[in-house]
Amino acid sequence: MVAIKQTFQRVLMLCLFIFVAACSEEAKQEINTDPVTFKAGDECIVCGMLVTEWPGTKGQSINKQTGETLKFCSTTDLFSWWLQPENKTVKAQIYVHDSAKIDWANPSDEHLIDGRDAWYVVGSDLIGAMGPTLVSFAEEADALELAAKRGGRVLRFDDIDLYVLQEIGQAGHKYAEDHGKQIRESMGVSHSEDEAE
Repeated sequence: MVAIKQTFQRVLMLCLFIFVAACSEEAKQEINTDPVTFKAGDECIVCGMLVTEWPGTKGQSINKQTGETLKFCSTTDLFSWWLQPENKTVKAQIYVHDSAKIDWANPSDEHLIDGRDAWYVVGSDLIGAMGPTLVSFAEEADALELAAKRGGRVLRFDDIDLYVLQEIGQAGHKYAEDHGKQIRESMGVSHSEDEAE
């Protein structure tokens, strides 16, 4: 009986050892959180617009636990998603374009940088996917240069909150109003004709 009990204990210990080793091996498998390429047909998780069809800096979030990748047509939409309370707990690697190294009309994915380390210009005259946007940079000097040339102020990742997004939204309404007037004027439609309709 003692021999059976000892054999049972050894088998149990062996099974426990195998289980712990398997769990350790599974835990060692890391999720790849390197930035991914934006492809034709990728939709922005916030607004549904095609990401590559629009100018300006874009963003992506890669969940460090699941590998789920979310893509955004603009840095503004990235922050609109990130600032939602349920997303603040996501362990995510966040990427944005370095505007100092991209062609604004067609940003290259070679120049994606860590979004938390980036510098952002809010209030410039650059237009992104949704109108006025946050312009991201790897270097503070580049951000300060843009702000001096094209308006705006420089912020860090943690400085961007719902008030900043509201400011961008208000600038977007003004941009849409002005752009609408330009389109109407180019079509020969006067303001009084708009009101008559």
